[in-house]
Amino acid sequence: MSDRDGAHGDPERLARQLRAAVRGEVDFSVTARALHTMDASNYRRIPVAVVAPRDADDVAAALAVCREHDVPLVPRGAGTSIAGQATGTGVVLDCTRHLNRIVSLDPEARTAVVQPGVVLDDLRAAAAPHGLTFGPDPSTHSRCTLGGMIGNNSCGSHSVAWGTTADNVDSLTVTDGRGTLRRLARGWDGAPDGLRALVDADLALLRTGFPHLPRRISGYALDALLPERGPDLARAFCGSEGTLGVLTEAVVRLVEAPRARALAVLGYADESAAAEAAAALLPYGPLTVEGMAADLVKGANGLPRGGAWLFVETGGASRDEARAHAGALVRAAAGETVDALVVDDPAGQRALWRVREDASGTATRMPDGSEAWPGWEDCAVPPARLGGYLRDFRALLAEHGLRGTPYGHFGDGCIHVRIDFDLLNGEGIARFRRFSEELADVVVAHGGSLSGEHGDGQARAELLPKMYGTELVGLFERVKDLWDPAGLLNPGMLVRPAPLDANLRFTPLPREPVDVAFGYPHDGGDFSAAVRRCVGVAKCRTATPASPTAVMCPSFRATGEEAHSTRGRARLLHEMLAGEVVTDGWRSTEVKDALDLCLSCKGCRSDCPVGVDMATYKAEFLHHHYRGRRRPAAHYAMGWLPRWLRAVAATRTARLVNTLARVGPLAALGKRVGGIAPERAVPEVAPRTFRRWWRGRPRAGGPGAGSPPDVVLWPDTFTDHLSPSVGRAAVAVLEAAGLTVTVPPGGVCCGLTYISTGQLDRARTVLGATLDRMEPFLDAGTPVVVLEPSCAATLRSDLAELLGDDPRAARLAASVRTFAQALEELAPDWQPPRVDRPATGQTHCHQHAVLGDAAERRLREKAGLTGELAGGCCGLAGNFGFERGHYEVSKACAEEQLLPSVRSASTEDTVILADGFSCRTQLTQMAGVRGRHLAEVLAEGLGRG
Repeated sequence: MSDRDGAHGDPERLARQLRAAVRGEVDFSVTARALHTMDASNYRRIPVAVVAPRDADDVAAALAVCREHDVPLVPRGAGTSIAGQATGTGVVLDCTRHLNRIVSLDPEARTAVVQPGVVLDDLRAAAAPHGLTFGPDPSTHSRCTLGGMIGNNSCGSHSVAWGTTADNVDSLTVTDGRGTLRRLARGWDGAPDGLRALVDADLALLRTGFPHLPRRISGYALDALLPERGPDLARAFCGSEGTLGVLTEAVVRLVEAPRARALAVLGYADESAAAEAAAALLPYGPLTVEGMAADLVKGANGLPRGGAWLFVETGGASRDEARAHAGALVRAAAGETVDALVVDDPAGQRALWRVREDASGTATRMPDGSEAWPGWEDCAVPPARLGGYLRDFRALLAEHGLRGTPYGHFGDGCIHVRIDFDLLNGEGIARFRRFSEELADVVVAHGGSLSGEHGDGQARAELLPKMYGTELVGLFERVKDLWDPAGLLNPGMLVRPAPLDANLRFTPLPREPVDVAFGYPHDGGDFSAAVRRCVGVAKCRTATPASPTAVMCPSFRATGEEAHSTRGRARLLHEMLAGEVVTDGWRSTEVKDALDLCLSCKGCRSDCPVGVDMATYKAEFLHHHYRGRRRPAAHYAMGWLPRWLRAVAATRTARLVNTLARVGPLAALGKRVGGIAPERAVPEVAPRTFRRWWRGRPRAGGPGAGSPPDVVLWPDTFTDHLSPSVGRAAVAVLEAAGLTVTVPPGGVCCGLTYISTGQLDRARTVLGATLDRMEPFLDAGTPVVVLEPSCAATLRSDLAELLGDDPRAARLAASVRTFAQALEELAPDWQPPRVDRPATGQTHCHQHAVLGDAAERRLREKAGLTGELAGGCCGLAGNFGFERGHYEVSKACAEEQLLPSVRSASTEDTVILADGFSCRTQLTQMAGVRGRHLAEVLAEGLGRG
């Protein structure tokens, strides 16, 4: 084994020399190292530094310093590799920061020149206006890089039509282990000395040693150098996983994109039936033949009936032609299918494809919530043998007492699967090894490849002799030595590999659950298990939202920094628990700084395929970090907001407070003392609270007077003290719908501001008192209408997770309804006033993540409010956007979706909808427009606004 152990001599001298030699960033910090310990695999290595080269000269300079110090170097793109090849103990070369340009695009030649850090979707977007695309498209297409795709010879769902990355590469510019810049294309020009002679000496072995199948990714592609094929150095380099050289530029081929596409979704009884049917569909020329089983599907999804499905995409010059091709496929498959569906509208297709693409994350949880892991993520067999292979695979799983749900590229015979290996103890790790060794034998027996897409990395390289034999693997080693004589490029991968059960990411984590405040009911009460949810697929690292309604991850899109992504924060929390890189536990300033720009929008709770809930993890961390210590001023100023506003209401000093907070030195001083951004205006406090209005309004007589209330209207802090007009409007609409409304006694609070600032002991006290006051309504089963989405989300989710030991918490959570949900459930026959106006604005991020907005959509439709609301986060996010140092990020988040949607409002008559107080405040302060709660718009329609 040649994998270095991380003891690299003199790190200070290494740092000095790297900084002197490299123009790009050289980062030896705890944060940088912690962020790059893992990719999306089971493996973890601690790097000594992270270097972001600006160009090929920087790459060569970094390599030269690493050679002098005998320090390994690992090139890395988005870090979504599943076999461990994007981790290393030496210098990690981050190619995403600067080497990320599309140098040129030639529509006539159908080629593009790209740097390795170019994100695939960016290349596809640049090619799209010319009717072109890059054929390979892994499910991580929104964040994976071309360099990573070339390193792993990635494929994706369209490989049945357009092949692997190697099939779409024209030439490559690489720097080898000696620091020599080489241009690789067809022919031997650019080859290292001795490579041709080595190949010529082993032609018979190269002609017979490689299995023939479309997804043979394992090992070095030395058969691409056979004379009868016309030696292709670029093709041979693809899939070498950074072990032969560092890519600095690539010329890739583009393909003509079909003008229209249709998607046939074919339902089968189970995945074996789907697998048996896949190969028979290939003669019909589909663009994709993807398979997945029911275990991977979350919630309503629009799929036809069945226990497994094939997603078969067709193309055509027109929508009708694409649909006709899809219809022909459905008819051809009719004898085997349970049900079928053809979708030809782009939005419908995107929604269905998201179901398939999210499987790489969804598969990391079994149906019962237990964990599952990669390791045998993407082996491949000839497509005609896929059904038989799956049966043998299932039998081996059962023999070892393991579970896993296959999915993937059935048309290419390539299977993805996450398996419930127990990688936390010695016995489970031993079983992981035995299963891997035996499954390798099964794959080889079916004429397959150990890797069919993601490369060998550490997960499979040790097993390559089973597939290729020792003689051919020995040839791989000699090839590696020609390109990289010092063995510094990604050691331990492909040749002279590290054991497949070494360097597992879970080994350093605590074996007993750590003491925490939240209950983490979906993770067995274990904070470590909650953090382990992040497997690194990096859906949070997208430059644009995954869908028009998506939220995650606004801070990453604002800064572009890994530390400000959901994955980055999860990595830091992982390392905090491991205690090897981040050594000061809950007191860590590195973790605190990374979490500082988390907006607590909860977008990851719903948009992350595995449900990472960073808002909760942040609150938990702040709770421990500041325990027994003085907190930032903003935690007192805004975390205690309910207390301050109640004091203002009790003393009836709202007008005085508003005057003092508006302008002048006292206003500036107040912001400085309170930790509030100087750019922010402090919202005005209502002189008359909603509660005072409620107590003073005349009680109506007539039918229903004196009867038990139909609903309890929750007087949240924001509605009560800052926008009581929303509460008054809601009362008007609910009563117009025939519902009897009451307001609970004083002192109820959801604890949101305490939770978001990590003051969890105080939050528990506040919520306990709230449950005491709400108990009569809970006993009566009265629904609770909450107008502020963030408060509703807190009561629906955080309440039960903080007070899980109090059965009343679950009862209150279950009683919560949004305004629209209450009307739909309790007054189903009521017709709202017809407003008949266009609407724009934003769905609250907490509404999207926790509550859903289906009822709101239906209510808007009934009222004649047309148009779609934007997704994303407004950027104010409660206390976040008011805190000093957050203004620019808050503004950037608002500029992503909310403000453009308002500026593009079709007419002056357009209604600006924003149910959240933060969203309305951001609209006022950033755009000078007034957003309104849906209740206000409907009350105005009733003539009671």
